[in-house]
Amino acid sequence: MFSHMREDIASVFERDPAARSTWEVLTCYPGLHAVWLHRIAHWFWGVGLKWVGRLVSHLSRWFTGIEIHPAVVVGRRVFIDHGMGVVIGETAEIGDDCTIYQGVTLGGTSLYRGAKRHPTLGKRVVVSAGAKVLGGFTVGDDAKVGSNAVVLKEVPPGATVVGVPGRIVEGSEKSGDKAQFAAYGVVPNQEDPYVKTLQSLVDHAQDLEQTVSALSEKMRRLEQKLAEQSRDAKADPLRAIK
Repeated sequence: MFSHMREDIASVFERDPAARSTWEVLTCYPGLHAVWLHRIAHWFWGVGLKWVGRLVSHLSRWFTGIEIHPAVVVGRRVFIDHGMGVVIGETAEIGDDCTIYQGVTLGGTSLYRGAKRHPTLGKRVVVSAGAKVLGGFTVGDDAKVGSNAVVLKEVPPGATVVGVPGRIVEGSEKSGDKAQFAAYGVVPNQEDPYVKTLQSLVDHAQDLEQTVSALSEKMRRLEQKLAEQSRDAKADPLRAIK
């Protein structure tokens, strides 16, 4: 138990540059308290004392602002940063070294009791502030969910998901690459394919505008030339014939 606690404290220092001392982490990090209280609630739930587990979970919610159902399976070194408003549903599973920010919901879209209704996070997943991951699917290892994204389907390993509904953006790490922690799921040089498509349409529209402008200028010059020829023909019919 104490080795797990030491790991949890060390993970805070690795992922939060604001952490200054072990005493500060022990006393002022509600995400850490929520994970520790959840382990107690989960133990009660596992031995059949489900009401006690729910009570501990409820007290943890009141104390930390983070709601984790006692049935949730939480891996090692999971860090909930800030944490206010985090809600994690009954059948969710969270892998080792995951990071969850404030306002995140790991929710379910099914009402069938006993079914897998909530998402499974692989290892080293980052779920950014305000994101909603809804459904009984898997978010692969090293995946990142951007702030305020709404994820409704499975996410492959190493992918970065943004938007409503969530879509995979370019610039993601390839599966198998050594992943580095990305605060709030921000990946350097990532490109949204929707933005790229819109930009290409804008560029194409500008090319068309330039083409039309050039044709209009040619038409204007041709009309001007024809008008000059018409005036010359009226002034000197023999010259026009020549």
